[in-house]
Amino acid sequence: METKVKKMLFILSKATIENVYAAFVMANGARMEGIEAEIFFTFFGLEAVQKEKLEHLHTATVGNPAMHIPTMIGGLPGMEAIATRMMKKEMEKLDMPTVTEFLEILSDSGCKLWACQLAVDMFHLEKEDLIDELDGILTIGDFYSKADQDGTQMLFI
Repeated sequence: METKVKKMLFILSKATIENVYAAFVMANGARMEGIEAEIFFTFFGLEAVQKEKLEHLHTATVGNPAMHIPTMIGGLPGMEAIATRMMKKEMEKLDMPTVTEFLEILSDSGCKLWACQLAVDMFHLEKEDLIDELDGILTIGDFYSKADQDGTQMLFI
């Protein structure tokens, strides 16, 4: 049976480990199913494609109800580092690729990777600060124009 979904457009606005891997896994899954996939990195999501930051992402412990710990405890010094180590350890057990490796896999599979022009300007970034696999820097209008066919779905993460 052929799917009605032809293209998935993901907007990644936060570069926490859980958000980044959610977007990457879904985009990779789309590509494996023959569905076009593109990821638009905006605001803090840009950290997932910044050379200096992409391997230093963290797990959010404050304001994350899935952590099942009180906000007060989640905000204690060291809690974010502990949660991040635990998450990375579990991902290693599943042989999950690192952020760098996953970006290469996505790029090689044909997934398009875009940085948001507004966020790049707002954070005073240069193209050289971003990964080589990036397909370009777009305005949100340019990104919306990519939803130009039937069967296109957009997901904000």
